[in-house]
Amino acid sequence: MTIHYHGLPLTPEVMLFDLAGRNVCISYATKRTAQVEIALRIMQSIMFDNGAFTVHQQGGELDIQAFYAWIAPMLGHPHWAVVPDRINGTVADQRELTKTWPFPRDFGAPVWHLHLPIDYLLELTDEWPRVCLGSSQEFWNVGSPVWRKRMDEVEEALLKHRRHMPWLHGLRMMAQIGKRRLLASGDSVNVARNYKDYEEMPSMVAHRIDRVNNLTARPIETPEDMFNRMSNAALTHRSAAA
Repeated sequence: MTIHYHGLPLTPEVMLFDLAGRNVCISYATKRTAQVEIALRIMQSIMFDNGAFTVHQQGGELDIQAFYAWIAPMLGHPHWAVVPDRINGTVADQRELTKTWPFPRDFGAPVWHLHLPIDYLLELTDEWPRVCLGSSQEFWNVGSPVWRKRMDEVEEALLKHRRHMPWLHGLRMMAQIGKRRLLASGDSVNVARNYKDYEEMPSMVAHRIDRVNNLTARPIETPEDMFNRMSNAALTHRSAAA
C-alpha cells in the first residue's frame, strides 16, 4: 500500500485531531512546536522534511546542524527524515550533504533530483533503504510531459538494475500516486491548503487521497525465471494429463 504524507502545519490547530492516525510531513522550515508535539502523540508516522524546498523558493541556507539537533530526539521507527539536499545542485553537492548524515540510514532518505545522472540514483538505491525523488531544473513541474518522460526513464533503469523496486518517496508528488507505479510514498500540502475551500473536514479530503494506491511494479523476468516458470507449467500439465 502506498503511504501518503500530508503536509503540516494545519490551521486552526484543533483540526490536527481530525487527522489523527494519518501519516504527516513536517518541514523544518515551517515547523510549529505545538503541532510537532501533537503529531508525535496522535499521528501514525511522521516524515521530517529538511526544508530545502523553502530555502530554494525564498533563498538562504539550511542550518544543517540545527536541523539534525531538531530531529535527533524524534527519529525512530516509524518516523524518518529527508537528508539535507540542494535543489539544482550537482552530484558532488549531494554527495557532500549526504555524508553529513549522523544517524542510522534506516531513519533517513537522501534526495535524487531528476536532472542528475540516473547512475547516481542507482548508487543511492543500492546503499540506502529509502530514497526521495525531487523535481528540478527542466523537470521542475511535476506531471508535465518532460517530467513524465524522465520518470519513465527512471523506472526502466531501476527495473533493469534490480528485480524489485526500491522504496522511492516522491517529494511534492502525492498527486502522482496511482499514476507512477514506482512511488512507494509521496507528500503534499493539499489537505492543509485546500480543505477549507472544499468546505470539508481535513479527514474527508485525506480519506479520498489515501484510498488511491499504486500497482506494484512488475519485476523484469530473467531467463532463469522464465525457464523455471515454463518447466513448472509443463510439469503441471503432465500431472493433470496423467
